[in-house]
Amino acid sequence: MTLQDQIKAQTLQLIAIPSDPIWRLQVAQYHAMVQAGILTEDDPVELLEGWLVPKMPKNPPHRVCTQTTRELLAQMVPSGWYVDDQEPITTEDSEPEPDIVIVRGQRRDYLERHPKAQEVALVVEVADATLQRDRTSKKRIYARAGIPIYWLINLVDRHVEVYTKPMSHLTVADYAEQQIYLPHDQLVVVLHEQVLGMVPVSDMLP
Repeated sequence: MTLQDQIKAQTLQLIAIPSDPIWRLQVAQYHAMVQAGILTEDDPVELLEGWLVPKMPKNPPHRVCTQTTRELLAQMVPSGWYVDDQEPITTEDSEPEPDIVIVRGQRRDYLERHPKAQEVALVVEVADATLQRDRTSKKRIYARAGIPIYWLINLVDRHVEVYTKPMSHLTVADYAEQQIYLPHDQLVVVLHEQVLGMVPVSDMLP
C-alpha cells in the first residue's frame, strides 16, 4: 500500500459514521459549544452535515496553493466584496471552513456572525488528502446551500474542477455542470455573472 493509499484509508476511518446511534448537531448547538468554550480554535474540526469532522493537516504545497490563489483573487474582486481563507461560513446544516471564499461586503460586517451561504459568490477547496471529502460531502453542502460556483483545486491530478449551477432541490444536492481546467488553461473568474478576468491554472498550482 502506497503512502497516499494509507492516508486515504486513515481519512476514511476518521470520517466513518459509527454504527451506534449518536447525536447529530444542529448549527445552533455547534455555535453554543463554541461560545461555551467546549470547542476552541485548538480543536481541528468543522461541522459538516451535522457531523464534527476532523480537519486534515496542511502540507507545504497545500499552503502555497491556498495563499497564491487567495492573492490572485484578491487582486480581482471589486469594491463591495472581499477574499478570505480558511474561515467559517454558515449554511443550514453545516459550518465548513473553505480554503478560500469570496464574500459580499466588508470584514467588519461579520463581527457578530459568520457569512451565510447567500453572501458567498465562490468557494475554493484545495484538495490532496481531502480529495474524496471535497468531491462528496463538501460539494453537497455547497450545492445544497446554493453557492453558485465551487472550485476544487485538485493537487493530486494537477487540475482545477469547476462546479456551477447548484441543484439544491435534488435528494442529493449537486452541481449541474462540471468543467476541468488543465495547467495550460485559463480559468475565468466570474462574480455574480460578471467576468472579472482570467487566471492561468499554472499560476495556482504549486
